[in-house]
Formats: sequence, structure tokens, C-alpha cells
Amino acid sequence: MDIIVSENITGPAMDALRERFDVVFEPDLWNDVSRLKSLLGNARAIIVRNQTQLTAELVAAAPNLEVIARSGAGLDNIDTAAASEAGVVVTYAPRENSISVAELTIGLMLSLARKIPAAHLDTSEDHWNRKAFTGIELFGKTLGVIGLGQIGAMVASRAKAFGMTIIAHDDYVAPDASHVKQLDAKLVSLDDLLREADFVATHAPLTDETRDLFNEKRFGLMKPSAMFINTSRGEVVDESALLNAIQNKQIAGAALDVRAVEPPKESPLNHLDNVILTPHIAAFTEEAQDRVVITVCSDVTKVLEGKEAANHFNFPLPGR
Repeated sequence: MDIIVSENITGPAMDALRERFDVVFEPDLWNDVSRLKSLLGNARAIIVRNQTQLTAELVAAAPNLEVIARSGAGLDNIDTAAASEAGVVVTYAPRENSISVAELTIGLMLSLARKIPAAHLDTSEDHWNRKAFTGIELFGKTLGVIGLGQIGAMVASRAKAFGMTIIAHDDYVAPDASHVKQLDAKLVSLDDLLREADFVATHAPLTDETRDLFNEKRFGLMKPSAMFINTSRGEVVDESALLNAIQNKQIAGAALDVRAVEPPKESPLNHLDNVILTPHIAAFTEEAQDRVVITVCSDVTKVLEGKEAANHFNFPLPGR
């Protein structure tokens, strides 16, 4: 066996890969750890999305593994240290879904500002309550972007087209960076951003430092009129703290595309008119998924043929 595909990853590039290599394609394999561990004993490659948890134990159970390919940008479900120590290439698609994530972030911001989902539901029930859905404009408001990498910068550039002021927090971006200047953005501390922003959009990766980054204290810093948007990772938000902040009117609303547990359990967040919930769809456009699958399939093919991966996280060729 050459390749395991443990989630529902499809497209013409995947079809071509399955014609060329011996591929085990089981979309629900991520949920059967014992079977996954058994199959990894012979696999040279595995392609995952975000549900498969590739732990150090699973990496150790794969003596022939040459490459792990993440069909997406985040790598928090892969023990990259264990993979690197074992000499396994970790490859991913760091840029291919950025436009789609940025566009959904703007869509969620507009939906919060103009109460679009609630207005739709009310009107579809044969009501016509125009005044009940009076919203606010984005023009003249301040957007606080947390994580001014590729996606954060795309969100900021689109927000500027609406006439918004951009402030940002990113410990790894210099104030004189070219994209900061192009966006006319001001880099500030996280606490200052939360105090000043009318909309807060987080694009922070999940790390030990960012887990529960948005907690009771941080929501308490925000304006009562401010709205919070998360299209990054669900674990960066303490959902109980967010719920309390909304119920106590410390903030005006929130939009979450990602959750701490996916699929999430029943939550009071599900029943609040000023909360918008979507099922982790930021990267799920036809265009983005085509680009992502093409990218990861290309890199898997290269590694299995003894060539260098183009989008490697650690190193371009296996070390075993």
C-alpha cells in the first residue's frame, strides 16, 4: 500500500492519484484509531484534513511512512515534532484556501452588522419587521485583526474597501513590514486592540499560547457594541466565557465558523439571535478545495517519486 486517505478528500487530482498509486480511501477512517494504526504499518503516505489526529504514537506505528500531507493550512492535528524526528516530510497547503477564508470572514462581519440571518428567518415566516433589523454600517468602524498573516491581511484589505480603519496584533510581524504599510494598519497590543475595535476577527493559529486566548478577561475588555468573529481555530476561544459575555451584553454579537469540539455539543449559543454559527466552512469553496487537493496530491506524488515537496513544513525529502 502506498497512500492512506483518512477523510473525505476528493477531486480530479485525488482521482488521478488513486489511478497511479495503491490508495486506501476511507473517509471515516479518522474515527477508527485502531484500524488507522494497523494500516499505517505499511503505508508510505497519508493524506488528512483536520479530523485525523496524527499523534506521536501513530507516527511511531508507521515505519515506512515518508510523507504526511495536510489538505489545508493548519497543522495542529499533526504531531509535527514526532514526524520530523522520524524523518517524515510534513506537507500542507498554506495559501490555497486563504481567499475563501477571508471572504467568509467578511461575509460573517456583514451578516452580524446587518442581522442578515435573523432577518431572513423572520421574513421567511411571513413577517415584515423592518425596524427590528436595523443594523450598522461597516464604514467608519475599526476592525481589529489578530494574526496579520496572509489571511488576516486579505481580510484587512477587503475591509479597507468598506472604509474601515485597520488595527492589528501580531507578535511576529514588524511595524515596518511592507503589508502593514500597504494596509495603513496600526500594530497594537492585544488588550488595546480589544478596547478599540468595533469588530474583532481572529486568524491566530492554535498553539499553547493561543489556547483559550479569548477568555473572560479578554471579552471584558471589548466594547459593549463590539462583535467577535472566529474563522481560525475553535480552541482559541473559551466558549463559556463568550456565552457569558454575550448574555451579559459585554459584547454585541459573535460569529463562529470553528468550535472547540467539532461537531459541537448542544450549546445555548445555538439559540441566540446575535450569534451566527457555521460548520467550519471557511475553506469550503469549490475553488479553494480544488487548489488544496491539487497541491497536496502533487507533493505526495513528488515525495513518493523521490523528488522534493514544494510546500513542506519541515524538510522537502524524507530522512529515513
